[in-house]
Amino acid sequence: MVKNSFISVIFQQKKEENRGSVEFQIISFTNKIRRLTSHLELHRKDYLSQRGLRKILGKRQRLLSYLSKKNKIRYKELISELDIRESKNR
Repeated sequence: MVKNSFISVIFQQKKEENRGSVEFQIISFTNKIRRLTSHLELHRKDYLSQRGLRKILGKRQRLLSYLSKKNKIRYKELISELDIRESKNR
């Protein structure tokens, strides 16, 4: 769970910034995704949580694509900080 502690440090640093910013929303969605993923490892048949996870993944994907279109540099930095894969271009 090293990644979760890393996310919480970033999360606390971003608290002073605008909570409505794209980066803040992506960080909070990533934190939720990691929590739900660990929950689903224990409870494999929790279908409602699986649905929630898919919805959050879609929201994060839309925000990441928006950020990549608007500012490629901030997108690359955020991807490397959160240690998540780059999105595929459609």
